[in-house]
Amino acid sequence: MPDFYGLINAQCDLICDAMDVFVEFMETGDEATGKRVRTMEKEGDDLKARNMAILSRAFATPMDREDIYRAIVAIDEILNYAKTTVREVEALEIKPDNHMAEMARLIRDGCAALRQGYAKLSSTPTAAESDAAVARKSERSTEKLYRAALAELFHAEDHIDALGRNTEDAQANAMRYVIEIFKRREVYRHLSNAADRVEHGASVLHDIVVQIA
Repeated sequence: MPDFYGLINAQCDLICDAMDVFVEFMETGDEATGKRVRTMEKEGDDLKARNMAILSRAFATPMDREDIYRAIVAIDEILNYAKTTVREVEALEIKPDNHMAEMARLIRDGCAALRQGYAKLSSTPTAAESDAAVARKSERSTEKLYRAALAELFHAEDHIDALGRNTEDAQANAMRYVIEIFKRREVYRHLSNAADRVEHGASVLHDIVVQIA
């Protein structure tokens, strides 16, 4: 029987390594670092495909076959969202801000908890439940920060006052700010969705614990 615990752990290791690079990108906006995220996402796709092929050929599995499938997909989806977030930042030509960096760090923390939890399934599965809870907490913290970032982003009183006073370049500056709002909101939303994928990975982990503990 294939070592499906080991296969899932390998995916978790890769995503945690990739999230370190993702956080670095969100802290610096460095183009080369973004390229590393995209490269690691491709490695994640290859690893997912390998694991799926092994699963399809396996006659026996240490846990429910569907749960293995869901774990493989859930872990890979987080890395997919990291890559597409990098793509959005590059396409919109914006520099990541402190809110983006902090959300990325929270998502990284959630991934670390998932790795710890999935690593316990083969020996102490009941202990993995606390790691699933930590991963869920990272999603809630990301959502809280997401709302705070939106509130700050849409606070445009200075531009509104300038428009009222009809100061020089007020209209042009206000229009640029509106465009900036929509650009950054898109990235914030994408990071929020990435955190949702972490929560989904935690839910799959919980389901597996219930099945095998």
